[in-house]
Formats: sequence, structure tokens, C-alpha cells
Amino acid sequence: MPHLTVEYSANLDGRADIAAFCRGLLKAVVSTGLFEVGAVRVRAVRCADYAIADQLPENAFVDLSFRIGTGRSPEEKKRAGEAIFAAASEALAPLFGTPHFALSLEIREIDPDLSWKRNAIHPRVRGQ
Repeated sequence: MPHLTVEYSANLDGRADIAAFCRGLLKAVVSTGLFEVGAVRVRAVRCADYAIADQLPENAFVDLSFRIGTGRSPEEKKRAGEAIFAAASEALAPLFGTPHFALSLEIREIDPDLSWKRNAIHPRVRGQ
């Protein structure tokens, strides 16, 4: 676990390279040193239907939801959030040139008793 989900408004098509954005976010997560490479997932969900603020058609958003397992200190979680938000802000900087863009990030800690996982990637990445 950590899974970073990127939800974004469809009107960003052609204005942001979402695939490159996901790769940059993956790099930011790994660079913190807090998460195993084999556990990191970044995925994007294009939202075709949305209503934003005053409903101007040029209004756009990117919402980042970062789900992590337990075991990190508040300082480590804050450091991870700051690294991810900085990478996202830098990648999307041109969108802030207009008054029609919103970026958000939330970190959610998963209760281990209510989370099931099966990962065949870990042994390969760990070299086992």
C-alpha cells in the first residue's frame, strides 16, 4: 500500500499530460523513502461529469487521494504529503495561470484489520 488516486476533470484533456503526471507522482512517492517500490500504485480516473464552483466550463480540478498503511509518524506522513503536493503543483503550474483550477490532496490511513492484499510484485522487486 500506498495507492495514490488522481481524479481529474475531463476538460484537462489536452491541457495536462496525465500519464506523465502519474509517473512524476510515482517518483515523488518513492523519493520519500517511506514506501516500498513494489507497493506503490498511482492511477488516474477521468471524470467526465462534474460541477465545479460557479459552473464556468473552464473550471477544472485535480484531486489526489493517497491511501497508506499504518506505521508512519505524523512527521513522515506530512513529509510524504508535502513531497507529493510539491510535485503535483510543479507539474500543473501552468493551470494556475488562470483563476479556474483547483488542486487538492488528502492522506488516508488504512485500518490494517480491514484491508486485504495479495501482491506478486513484491518478491520480484525485492529480488527474491
